[in-house]
Amino acid sequence: MSVVLYRKYRPQTFGEVVGQEHVVQTLTNSISAKNISHAYLFSGPRGSGKTTIARLFAKAINCEKPDNEFEPCNKCSSCIEIMGAKSMDLIEIDAASHRGVDDVRELREGIKFAPIKSKYKIFIIDEAHQLTKDAANALLKTLEEPPSHAVFLLATTEAHKMIPTITSRCQRFDFKRLKVPEIIKKLEFISKKENIKFDESALSLIALNSRGSFRDAESLLDECVSFSGTGGTIKAADVKELLGVVEVGQVSSFVDLLISKNTKEAILSLNSMLDNGVDLPEFTKTLVFYLRQALLTKINPDFLNPHASGFSLEEIGKMKTQTTNLQDREIQKMLELFIDAENKIKYSGLPQLPLELAIFDITYREA
Repeated sequence: MSVVLYRKYRPQTFGEVVGQEHVVQTLTNSISAKNISHAYLFSGPRGSGKTTIARLFAKAINCEKPDNEFEPCNKCSSCIEIMGAKSMDLIEIDAASHRGVDDVRELREGIKFAPIKSKYKIFIIDEAHQLTKDAANALLKTLEEPPSHAVFLLATTEAHKMIPTITSRCQRFDFKRLKVPEIIKKLEFISKKENIKFDESALSLIALNSRGSFRDAESLLDECVSFSGTGGTIKAADVKELLGVVEVGQVSSFVDLLISKNTKEAILSLNSMLDNGVDLPEFTKTLVFYLRQALLTKINPDFLNPHASGFSLEEIGKMKTQTTNLQDREIQKMLELFIDAENKIKYSGLPQLPLELAIFDITYREA
């Protein structure tokens, strides 16, 4: 594969977008009605499709022969130029590295000129929240009185850091974190197209560790293909080794010690894992995830399923058995203590100390 997967399989039409249906429907309706606003704000987690949909929207509103009134044809000169990153009427700016007032002033000068060959001159500003205060105020002046040929598409992972006066002048769309089944479905599609052999449990692990990001999931799949070798099968064990994933069995056994209030064995188990090279931050992250699932399963026994959670039926059965011996508040206390420990590990001279204190707090019994 000469092209990385996330670039090769980036959606080229709205119909190829997985998830974000509310965003796609609203934008395609506005394209069909030829009701194009001068400014849009796309807010959401990284890898959720903000920049991809911004480029699709740019293609669609400048497409010479749109399909179904809203889909870019991907055949006209405008679509081809945008797909090849050669369009003079689509300007993309990364505000993380071009965040100063001089950068925005240069942009404002360019806005004055009409599009070279398209209907609209489109400006995509990624990580827009990173603009300096002076730069944001300079952009605001343009948004207040934009020329009719200009369309702004602002993307951000932290909309709360945007100045309210910019936000109020944009149509805002909130992108959702993608669901595990949605990511698995896309990974299965890519794998079959690329003739990649895989175990279903392996794709579930990749989806879970992507934390709702398609881009991260596709990059992880790329890494797994390289790790497994040409013609090899991607297996769950390979994914765990590559990502440093902690075995659920280790976490489950550790939780058993917490439930039985066995302070000595729990601390010995923790230090034994550390001596054997287990990454403590990764272990703590997995432990917090496990306890969250346990709490939700306690509330609703049908919450977990193997396909979406990444747990096997045997592991789910073990978790349900554990929760029968615990009250909701006990699981909640464990979660709170280990979340606190997870935050403190990075600042501790002894990385195991915050976890040891959490163990003592959970298992200590007064004489």
